[in-house]
Amino acid sequence: MTAAAGSISVEKKASLQRWRLVHTWTSVVCTAFMLVLCITGLPLVFRDEIDAALAARPYARELRDLDERTPVKSIDAIIAQGKSLYPTKHVQFVFWDAERPHLIGLGVGEEFDSPLSKVQRVFFDDRTGEVRGSAPAEGGLTDFIWNLHKSLCTGILGDLFLGIMSLAFLASIVSGVVVYGPMARRIGFGIVRKARAARIRWLDIHNLVGSTTLAWALVVGATGFVNTLEAPFFGIWNQMTVPALLAPYKGKPLPATRSSVDDAVATARAALPDMTPTSVGFPESRFGSPRHYFIWMHGSSLLTARMFTPVLVEADTGKLATARRFPWYLQALEISRPLHFGDYGGMPLKVLWAFLDVLTIVVLGSGIYLWVARLRASRPITEEGDAAAGGLPLSEEPAE
Repeated sequence: MTAAAGSISVEKKASLQRWRLVHTWTSVVCTAFMLVLCITGLPLVFRDEIDAALAARPYARELRDLDERTPVKSIDAIIAQGKSLYPTKHVQFVFWDAERPHLIGLGVGEEFDSPLSKVQRVFFDDRTGEVRGSAPAEGGLTDFIWNLHKSLCTGILGDLFLGIMSLAFLASIVSGVVVYGPMARRIGFGIVRKARAARIRWLDIHNLVGSTTLAWALVVGATGFVNTLEAPFFGIWNQMTVPALLAPYKGKPLPATRSSVDDAVATARAALPDMTPTSVGFPESRFGSPRHYFIWMHGSSLLTARMFTPVLVEADTGKLATARRFPWYLQALEISRPLHFGDYGGMPLKVLWAFLDVLTIVVLGSGIYLWVARLRASRPITEEGDAAAGGLPLSEEPAE
């Protein structure tokens, strides 16, 4: 019986040692990048508020109070007004602000297919036609922070690299939980041994704060990983959907005239009556099909307001081409986007997300300190509890 018990103990120690190695090295690999993501993610939680404060979104100004019975101008009339303001440019898309129902915007570029970085947004009150201001579609402070957070400003390769770092982050969290369990049973869960050396105190703080942010870190890490797959996910969808839609038109000239944008939006509303249009990409632009209006629709509930469905309407005839909802992998992406930044429950959830983000920065920073302290140690420290933390949420248990 004693021999058997000893054998089990040895196996458990060997397994625990393997988990320590997993925790240490996954943490070493991803901690610096996760620290960058947490620091850049903090202002992005309040992106709308920052843009409004910096006037990066001129339409943040309140629209004039008018009688509710004031008629709304047609979309085509607003487009015509935009063309008159910018006669040498091309309107590439129309968009709406979900929080300001009477605010409509146009994306205007030098060419039919200008990239978003060279598109100017012009904002109108759809009741009066009053111009509310204009701003570049991209290039503001939060746009730079977003690109840094999303891909380290390196495009799709940065997306995929950060996806790998997200997986390492998740592996570090899971392995940290496994490693911290035996230690917590021995010294007590969440105990900070204030009388011990600074390194042990920081280890205990690292473990305590890591335990507090555990569920949040798993959610943000998992949704962050899904978000890094946006480009390949949409690439797959485009390859599966758009060629089939364009196949009947192969060899035919592009339509010389376009149907009414108002009619196209009405067709989209009829196809998806439980949804609301958020933007219309025009043919020949980067935001539509060569032969279709590309109309993005979103839901009206707290959950579905961040979930989008594309509706394609033939630009020459105004007939519905397709209104199929996204496949499961793109629906998962749509759910992950707002959940990653706490953009579901208004300001209270944003504040909570920011607080947990700051705590995670503490965990990451303390993990780096513990790792550097271990490297600087002139000899192994064997006193109980002073094991090297790899750098992320939960630290390893000391060797016996």
